[in-house]
Amino acid sequence: MTLAQDTLEIVKLHSHAGAEIRGVDLTRPVSPEVADAIDRALGEHVVIVFKKQNLGEQDQLRAAEIFGKVAIRRRPLSGDGPGGEFDTPFMFVTNIVENGKPIGAFGDGEMWFHHDTSYYPEPHRCTLLYAQKLTTWGGETCFSNMYEAFNRIPAKLREKLEGRRVLQIHDYKRRERLDLSKIDISKVRHNWQPIFITHPVSGKRALFISRLMSAKIEGLSHEESEDALNQLFDISETPEIVYEHKWDIGDLVVWDNWCSIHMRKDFPREEPRLMRRLTVEGQAMRF
Repeated sequence: MTLAQDTLEIVKLHSHAGAEIRGVDLTRPVSPEVADAIDRALGEHVVIVFKKQNLGEQDQLRAAEIFGKVAIRRRPLSGDGPGGEFDTPFMFVTNIVENGKPIGAFGDGEMWFHHDTSYYPEPHRCTLLYAQKLTTWGGETCFSNMYEAFNRIPAKLREKLEGRRVLQIHDYKRRERLDLSKIDISKVRHNWQPIFITHPVSGKRALFISRLMSAKIEGLSHEESEDALNQLFDISETPEIVYEHKWDIGDLVVWDNWCSIHMRKDFPREEPRLMRRLTVEGQAMRF
């Protein structure tokens, strides 16, 4: 279809998550009609991809505003965390070190499935990640559709967990769940969230847990909680509901944080990798 000066085409990439948006140049403003079509595509496909974009920071900011108010990066409560600037909308996901200091965060290797900012009282609506430097292999990002994960939960387990909350917590780990018996959670960002949410835009139910950040289910013993979480982790990572994105330089990928989780595959740690990240403010999650 033709909208204003852009010829927008949506090409589905996977049966459960992922679509490529073609015919849009994000180095210039898009019309309200195109912006609305892009926003609707995110709602329908959970993850959207723009290829061969040559985006400066202002271009990426303008693209993010299609989806809402751009969020500002927050400092760790402990004051101890990854590199890069704070009190800015941008975060660099990179392994690059300058003058002995990391210029960004989460630079090395595999990172387990997670929602971005699920440990905030108002988790961010979506994330925009732009590829600037890539390694010779690896670093793919995998996205799981959490609407579909919710639909796959056995009825008995769903009945047991309906109306319960889960503790979401994050201390900049990448491949390790936090041991609550060994930390003071008052010094770590955390929040109790519904295990099953009603998506604020679509109105559909989605599973809201992740292997990296979900620590404990409210009202269950440790053993019961771990058993239930492990079942949910396995369901949420079912291969057939996961879209794997193989990056090219100039890719901008946008994903809905309320109904997807994502993980990063390993890559050569001696090679530079640089991704520029923005998030869009969200709202409180409801049952």
